[in-house]
Formats: sequence, structure tokens, C-alpha cells
Amino acid sequence: MPDATISAPDRHTLPSAAREAMERLNAEAAGLHIWLRTQANAPAQRPWFRDDGLSTGGQVAAGRVGANQMKAAAHHWRWCEIGPYLDRIGEIARNADVSPIEFAERQQFLLVNPGLGGRLQVASTIRCAVSIYMPGDVAPVHRHTPNASRTILSDNGGYTTIEGERCRAERGDLILTPNGTWHDHGNDGATPVVWADILDFPLMEFLDCVWIDEEFPGEREGNARAQQPTLADGYSERFYGKGGILPGFVSHQRGIGHGTAPVFQYRGSDIRAALDGLHAEAGDPYEGITVRFANPANGAPVFPTLEYSAQLLRQGEATRWKRETANAFYIVLDGEGTTEIGEQRFEWRANDIFVVPNFSWRRHISRGSADAVLYLCSDRPLFEKIGQYRAQGRNPAGAVVQLRA
Repeated sequence: MPDATISAPDRHTLPSAAREAMERLNAEAAGLHIWLRTQANAPAQRPWFRDDGLSTGGQVAAGRVGANQMKAAAHHWRWCEIGPYLDRIGEIARNADVSPIEFAERQQFLLVNPGLGGRLQVASTIRCAVSIYMPGDVAPVHRHTPNASRTILSDNGGYTTIEGERCRAERGDLILTPNGTWHDHGNDGATPVVWADILDFPLMEFLDCVWIDEEFPGEREGNARAQQPTLADGYSERFYGKGGILPGFVSHQRGIGHGTAPVFQYRGSDIRAALDGLHAEAGDPYEGITVRFANPANGAPVFPTLEYSAQLLRQGEATRWKRETANAFYIVLDGEGTTEIGEQRFEWRANDIFVVPNFSWRRHISRGSADAVLYLCSDRPLFEKIGQYRAQGRNPAGAVVQLRA
């Protein structure tokens, strides 16, 4: 029973004394690998429905609770700054006695979000690397648990062979390598090729579900270690290139993964034609003109964890403010513009890359002399599956409205 003689001022000192006593117990119990709570959690987000300011950060905890708590930051990677490193990698490869691809299997750099403590990821669930393949390079055939994609940034995009389908690429193409599919990459052209690899690797790593298999049966002889294509070029386009028409005589599962799209390649020219064909439409006030890449077998996103879309911002177009609980990762394919993320302002142009962390207000403005095209990768499917996807916008008067409660 509490001591009734304790004065009011003394009562105010009790929490500090109790905390000190708990910390002493913690020091005593450390060898047992337990921790007695001495502080409250501090979320990195403020309450979603109570905060209508542009700056939506919460408070990252300190001490033991916050020892490994991090929050992705909005960030902009300018191609004029990062692109030259690919040339330097290429120069090393051209003059090396052993090409880097021989010992590292890739010639690339990974993007690092400044808010994530050096982790090789751009958001909580997304990793991105930018790769260069010199003429003759081949990345050995393999398969793995992360879902992955390539966005082709050079005019000559080399090729990727996936489950026997050879996908020869050009700028703007999106090539998918769903989890559990055998794939290899290479450049059989005369000039270097560049693309951006996007994966859900951080999620698989968190779930302790990462594995890579390199024991492909029947691989080619020699140093190529590549698949022999078994399907005629253009398989994905022939079977799934007509919207709403689905072949009924084949299995739509390719590889050993589950819930992934059977289409492996989306042509950049087709993507741009689809966007341009919608140019005169009203579009979405928060997104402009958008097209979404879907699994043709069931209409779901191409991966269970990530979805991809392309966005056209017409010359001078400005979207309204929007925020969502999912992370959004953008690559600029064409044009120039500005994206405002909270109180930050990023001026972008072709090949620039930027990330909008979840819970962050953002809007886009096309500022160039022509239309702008952005490619978007989002982890929205994951948030929807766990019941945590929500979105808000601001109407022309600036009031917050619920877009997806």
C-alpha cells in the first residue's frame, strides 16, 4: 500500500528512481538476454487521421527501444551525379585483368537511403541497384526468392532470358524476374547497357527468406553459364499482349513462385503509346494519367509485394497533394519537373531517381517543354494484404480528404 506520508514533490521524483532501479535490474539480467522495459515506444509516424500538416514525421525513440528504429527519408539521386560512376566502373572493367563481373557477378552501385543507417535499400521494403553491362558480359543463370525488375535506361538494353524466354530490351522497357524464375542477363551488343534493378530484397531479408540457387540444369557450356532460349522471341507479347484475352491452353505459372505475373516484358514503346493515347483524358487530379501493369491471369499486381505503373504528367500539369501508407519509388524516363515531398523540393530530369517514404505528402509538377513520364514502383500490395493501406489527398481548398480509408 502506498505510503501516505510521501509529499507531492517526492512523488514527482519516483519515476526517475523507479527507472534507475529498473536499469540496475537490466544490468543484472543482461546475461539472460532479456530487457526490462524502461521507456515507451515512439513511432516514426504521427497519428494518420489527426495530422494535417505537410511535415508528417513522428519521433524516433531513443535508447534500447530506438536502437534499431529507423525511418526512410525522402531522397533524390541526380543522374548527373551518380551516372558518371557507371563510366568509372566500365573503365575498370575494360582495363582489368579480371572483370568485376567475374568476382562480384554484377557491375553496379546500390542506392542507399540516408535515413536507413547505411542499409542497402531505398525504402523499408525496396532495394535498387543501377547496373552497367559491358559488351560480352553475362550474369550467370540463377533464381532467388526476391521479386525483381529491370527498368532499361540505355537505348540498347541488352537482354534477359527468363524461364527460356529471351527478352531483348530497349530504353523504357520493364522486365520482370518473378521469384523462383531462372534468369540470366547479358550484353551481346557493341556498346555498354544500363538498367535499374528493383527488388523486394529488404522484405525477404527481414523475413529470413532469402536464398539464391545457381545450379541450373543443362546450362550452356563455357563461361557464359546462360540458359539456352527454349521459347521464340516475344512469347509474353504473343500470349498476353491483348488486354482481356487470355490463352486457355497453358499454365499461367512460370517458375516456382506463387502469385506472380506470367508476363516478363513490357515494351517501353507500348507503355508510352498507351500513355499518349490517354493524353486527352481528364486523368486523376492526384496522379495525372497513369497505367498500371497487372497480372493478366487475375488482374492482381505483377508481384504479391510490389506493383508497377507509369505516369504521364502533361506539360505544365501539377497534381494535388497526396499521401499514402505505402512507399513510392520513382524513375524519370522523360521530361523535367518538380516533386515536392513535405517541405522538400526535388527538381528532376531524365534518369533521375527519387523515393517518397510512406506517410509523406507529395505532389508532382511538370515543368519542361514537353510531357514528363515517371515509372513508379510501390509496395502498396503488401500494405493492402496486411490491412494497412490508406491514402489521403488535399482538395483545391487545402482540406484533407480520404481517398482510401
